[in-house]
Amino acid sequence: MVEQRNNILQQLGAIKIIPVVVIENEESAEPLAEALLEGGLPTMEITFRTAAAQNAITMVVDKYPNMLVGAGTVLSIEQVKAASSSGAKYIVSPGFNRDVVEYCLKNDIPVTPGVLTPTEIETALNMGLQVVKFFPAEAIGGVKYLKAISAPYKNIKFIPTGGINESNVASYLSLPQVHACGGSWMVKSELIKARRFGEIRELTKRAKQLLGTV
Repeated sequence: MVEQRNNILQQLGAIKIIPVVVIENEESAEPLAEALLEGGLPTMEITFRTAAAQNAITMVVDKYPNMLVGAGTVLSIEQVKAASSSGAKYIVSPGFNRDVVEYCLKNDIPVTPGVLTPTEIETALNMGLQVVKFFPAEAIGGVKYLKAISAPYKNIKFIPTGGINESNVASYLSLPQVHACGGSWMVKSELIKARRFGEIRELTKRAKQLLGTV
């Protein structure tokens, strides 16, 4: 099971850019997933910021088995259980929630908790984590801060999220300690609400093309 957990994280590392999604209406879930797949990014982190999140995960998992669906903004064990029962393949939390991390590890669920400090990084390492979220990336100091804080730690990778966009994603991905980046610029809430899925598909294609510059 540990091998399966690592395989999910390896898949995220291969995709490189993880669309972070807020879905207000579950009816948007399937066309959004289709737009991301057509654009070349076969994963989506559906955040537990809305009541539609759990059903949205179920719908996407059922309709698009090739989409690697994760659950974001997970704050409790109850949300982990809800996300996993709906088919989410990985869990993302904004901070280092020990209860969530311990539950996920005990149940062989891939989890990337948020870290910002050396203490949090060392806690993650001591718990056996190999990949963590770095959040909020830009607000705390961006690439410069991440390079400095990660220098002593060679056995852990980071997924920067928060303020990542077209103009700076390549600078993060060029760092050897960066596993992937999370971003919402191709899946902005206003585009989803307006059902502008064609535009989302084109933005996703552009994001995918940026990988060729890294």
